[in-house]
Amino acid sequence: MPFPELNLSLGLTDNDGSVFYAGSGEGKVIVRTDSALKKHTISILISEQEVGSVNLKTQLKGVDFPAEIEVPIYQMIVTDDKTNEKELYKVTRDTYFFKEQKTKKGLWSFLGLKFLAPKNFLFENIPFEPLKDEMEIFDISKYRKLNQDELTYTFQKDNQNIQIFAGDINSLTIEKGTSYFIVVDEKKGQRFIGDILYREKFLKLTPKVNLTIIKRKQVSKGAEINKQGHTDRLIYI
Repeated sequence: MPFPELNLSLGLTDNDGSVFYAGSGEGKVIVRTDSALKKHTISILISEQEVGSVNLKTQLKGVDFPAEIEVPIYQMIVTDDKTNEKELYKVTRDTYFFKEQKTKKGLWSFLGLKFLAPKNFLFENIPFEPLKDEMEIFDISKYRKLNQDELTYTFQKDNQNIQIFAGDINSLTIEKGTSYFIVVDEKKGQRFIGDILYREKFLKLTPKVNLTIIKRKQVSKGAEINKQGHTDRLIYI
């Protein structure tokens, strides 16, 4: 368990009755009088603001499957209570798992030539969202794991596994039953990782890390994705 930072301030005294007085009439002597304890916090906020999309590689074999699928990304803000420096990142909030292959209705299926009809792929979405309040806050300090070029925070809420992942997004193996927040940056997660390590080093002690997740107004239960990997339809019921 890390010791919190001892935040010492400077005081002045010329009182010869003080235990801090060290002279014989020399006047004011600088002494340390404040023993307040201070431990700093890194804050990660995952917002509900959609800011684009990213293509993630699919990992299924034996299916006439798109090589990549399109996933929306959201704004994420990182700061700390000492430097107050803010950095913006992008992160996924939806975790898609392949459910079944479907034949699109059209002329070919009407003529009974379903093998010629285009295919769609139905994905089930297993995201994590705050259930009751507009936001939910977690202390994730003890769940941090740095492994080569990957940084993860993996924890549980109500038996649901949750992971924040920063690294090469196409090297991540998606595990059923886990909801992922995948950090997307131009350097395969290295900008985010460097930012967190810089703040940890600057704050000297292992800081507290607070994760805030803002609840989205609408969350899809699944998606129909075409062979090119684009979303044809989001499913909300």
